[in-house]
Amino acid sequence: MTAVVVAIPQPRAGELAAELALEGVDVLAIVSPTPSLEIPLGTEAIVVPATRAGLSAELIDVCDRAGVRILALGGADSRLLGRLGLSAALRPEAAGWEVAAALAAETDAVPHPPSTLPHRVIAVWGPHGAPGRSTLAIQLAVELSRTGRRTALVDADTVAPSLALLLGLSDDAPGVAAACRRAERGALDSAELTRLATTVTTGGGDVEVLPGINRPSRWPELSAARLSATLGACRDWIEETVVDVADAFDADDEVTYDLAGPRRHAATSASLNEADLIIAIASADPLGISRFVRDHAELRRLTAPTPVIVVVNQVRPGPLGIDARGQVRRTLERFAGITDVVFLPFDQRAADAALLHARPMTDVAPRSPFAAAVRRLAASLSPAEASTPTAGSSRGSSPAVRRLRSALGARGA
Repeated sequence: MTAVVVAIPQPRAGELAAELALEGVDVLAIVSPTPSLEIPLGTEAIVVPATRAGLSAELIDVCDRAGVRILALGGADSRLLGRLGLSAALRPEAAGWEVAAALAAETDAVPHPPSTLPHRVIAVWGPHGAPGRSTLAIQLAVELSRTGRRTALVDADTVAPSLALLLGLSDDAPGVAAACRRAERGALDSAELTRLATTVTTGGGDVEVLPGINRPSRWPELSAARLSATLGACRDWIEETVVDVADAFDADDEVTYDLAGPRRHAATSASLNEADLIIAIASADPLGISRFVRDHAELRRLTAPTPVIVVVNQVRPGPLGIDARGQVRRTLERFAGITDVVFLPFDQRAADAALLHARPMTDVAPRSPFAAAVRRLAASLSPAEASTPTAGSSRGSSPAVRRLRSALGARGA
């Protein structure tokens, strides 16, 4: 456990100390950020404001003699930090888990060996009606990156692509369409994917993003063969590939389209067929649940035996009255035979802030209950837990997690 001293102004100092305690960091003291502050015995690191007053020569000299690391929070330019021999400062409003991660990164001087855990493609699907597919895909990618897995986010939605807008990226940047063209020629490898992707730095880590098409009329560029080859290359390139797909399937296309020609929703079907895991998301309202029940059976018919985790988003009492979770659970069990459900709370304030700033929800509202719920979901999907279960690993786990682990084990056998 890292022992730290928090030396930033109140009231943020008290809040940060409480957040660090929840992350397993031992806060020895909260002191005023003065040049002559006293550092308690046993201190390993000190958190100070990245200002010329806070980063005084006297403080740095005292920390150097005591072997105490300095972690600065916002406010200083890179030239000042460089002259002082410090790494880049964190954001002034950095959450406790961000500070804890920075402390852990500085403590870990031994490089980790390459991961031997399986690389995965995770498709995020949901029925028509904006149940929150893109929002969940972004947050899930951020949380998977936070667990230490190298993560990519792919926009394969050919009806209403939105990841570029939600993340503030240019819609003219090369993305999944350029990757598909190179995959068709056999010229797509890890180096090319790195060149085509846009790196988005978040509080949880870096996420490589392949933006979608900038006009829905370009859907023929994301054919089934092209996209399958692209996702296969992504599996070799990076550990976790999260794919945001449209709602419509290709199930009835042979009736309306020439079999030799492109299919309107082939990208969705190809992504679902290529996925190692599917997150199926429904909106917690009568219309959203009805649409989900109707399309879920077709999803299972097309993708079995790929594991499916059912997630119900935007859970609130408004459209469902008292005991919204209970009503959703009973409805899904009665009409779709679904007994394992993950619930995500409705957090309008955090969602609005994410839209306003074009950033993942964790960056603008780190204490959002939605972000916390997705963090738990990402932890439950850990391939380490799924591939190396212990005798007591299922104790305390939800039925959804236990079923996922058994299904992943069956696929790997």
